[in-house]
Amino acid sequence: MLDDYLRQFDEPAGYLDFARVGPPSRAVRETTTELLQRVATAGVGTVDDLMRQENRAKAAVARLTGTDVGHVVLVPNTSLGLFQTAFHAPAGSEVLISPSEFPANTYPWRRAEQAGRLAVRQMDSGSATPELVAGSLTPGTSLVALSAVDFRTGYRADLAALRDVVGDRLLVIDGIQGFGITDEPWEVADVLVVGGQKWLRAGWGTGFAVLSDRALDIMEPILSGWTGARDADVFDDTVHPPEPTAAGWAITHLSPVTSGAFAAALELVEQTGVSAIAARIAERVTALEQILRSLGAQIVSETQRRAGILAFTMPGHPAPDVGAALSAAGIAATIRREHVRLSPHASTPPQTVALLQSALKSLGGT
Repeated sequence: MLDDYLRQFDEPAGYLDFARVGPPSRAVRETTTELLQRVATAGVGTVDDLMRQENRAKAAVARLTGTDVGHVVLVPNTSLGLFQTAFHAPAGSEVLISPSEFPANTYPWRRAEQAGRLAVRQMDSGSATPELVAGSLTPGTSLVALSAVDFRTGYRADLAALRDVVGDRLLVIDGIQGFGITDEPWEVADVLVVGGQKWLRAGWGTGFAVLSDRALDIMEPILSGWTGARDADVFDDTVHPPEPTAAGWAITHLSPVTSGAFAAALELVEQTGVSAIAARIAERVTALEQILRSLGAQIVSETQRRAGILAFTMPGHPAPDVGAALSAAGIAATIRREHVRLSPHASTPPQTVALLQSALKSLGGT
């Protein structure tokens, strides 16, 4: 099945930036084209038929997360899902967050705090280990929001252990850097939010949130719209209460074209198996790490509990200079002031290692 999966992709060998965005599969592109063509030639029943793509995507999410569609809502990106989560937290909550999070998982909580919805407690910087989280909790903490994989270091959080230390508090997980490429007990999260444009390779405008029974019982869907209301198609000039399921978090109809593309991407992962994808990514990360070390690079990302992120520095060469050498060789990577971040996928070919070696040797002194 992995070979079938790999045949879906044709990005250049030098593309090593999946932690930023993942070039979509042939299935995603073909689905998008097909659905747009159906819109262009719309007739009787076309729109109703297209809207079924939402349920198709939700069903795929449910299968991959071990839940049912009643606990799944589609969102256009991770940020919106996290903003909804922050504003849906019970009024007066204390939420524990990490300053090391990607801003998409800090701004929602700070904005909700500014609005008087909750109070933010910040743990120390660093990897969100169970020990660090446990030492940062207070009796008043009612919610903990973390990432499954650190966007800088690639540290893969121990979700099961975090669930244990968090206890009966709500656990919110931003899963965008790990879902679809790491085998994780996603079911331990009370709210799991994932955007589809990176490792799932579904394109921009795709994503989902999965809500536990506890989240549905405790959280207040105030940032929801008419499509999330009971009897949404009954226009009686009144505001209806939200649906009691995850559908109650819906704001409006999302594009059925992007929903169909998202479904195609999720189904590819399901058919291939996360473990097979994860194993191939691990092989590629290891091969890249070995060549980097042989050239004197310092690995500054996680080397034990990691997913697909590999960050490094080249002593004597500022990161922007390293980035320029990579770009000149046709290698796409994320260049930050402090380091260079590589993030291969299962479809990254073996020859990428030689390409990286050649690019870094051009710096001189390596």
